[in-house]
Amino acid sequence: MNKGKLFLIPTTLGSNNLTEIFPPIIKETICNTDYYIVENQKSARKFIKIICPDKNQSKLKIYQLNKHQKDLGIDEFMQKLLSGQNMGLLSEAGLPAIADPGSLAVKWAHKNQVEVKPLTGPSSLLLALMASGLNGQNFCFHGYLPKENVALKKKVKFLEKRSFQEGSSHLFIETPYRNPKLLDLLLKTLNPDTFLCIARDITLPTEFIKTYRVRQWQKNKPDLHKKPTVFIFQAD
Repeated sequence: MNKGKLFLIPTTLGSNNLTEIFPPIIKETICNTDYYIVENQKSARKFIKIICPDKNQSKLKIYQLNKHQKDLGIDEFMQKLLSGQNMGLLSEAGLPAIADPGSLAVKWAHKNQVEVKPLTGPSSLLLALMASGLNGQNFCFHGYLPKENVALKKKVKFLEKRSFQEGSSHLFIETPYRNPKLLDLLLKTLNPDTFLCIARDITLPTEFIKTYRVRQWQKNKPDLHKKPTVFIFQAD
């Protein structure tokens, strides 16, 4: 029996202008796939309905995956791939398996010799880096930095030193409601001449992407409260 394929299906970053964001293969794949691995069932069903409004939702088989699951926790529903069923992996926002627990499913697929098919879509991380003017050839994404202030300051100073030595740029994100606190700490901790890019609400009508030196940001801080934001800095 032929195995199914695991399709890595991007979702929006919040924008509803889907024709500007997704190629036709996204709709084709969703309309022809009934089995899905998702982080949140409600939002996944909503996205599927938007892309393929005529699809019978009652036929969907949706399996939930979260960051706390281990390889063995997903083995049962991933068996559908071995029996010939195609499956779609959906992220909550942007690309699946990038800053997303979906990498567990992709790892399982490779281990079991299942073909993985990544599809084109938006990545807030790469879009921010593209638009930042900072080093796109030597960069590192760190996910979430430590929450505790002392550990956070230590990490920021360490990465800034590394950036200065290597010429590298460093990307990270934060839970949106904590953005103002993180920004305040960055502006107090980083060297005034370090470049900092703030990329907020990417692909939305309220999109804001600016790169200034820290001393310039100190004079004019943007409103980031509860707004998805990517931070990038590079020491000069």
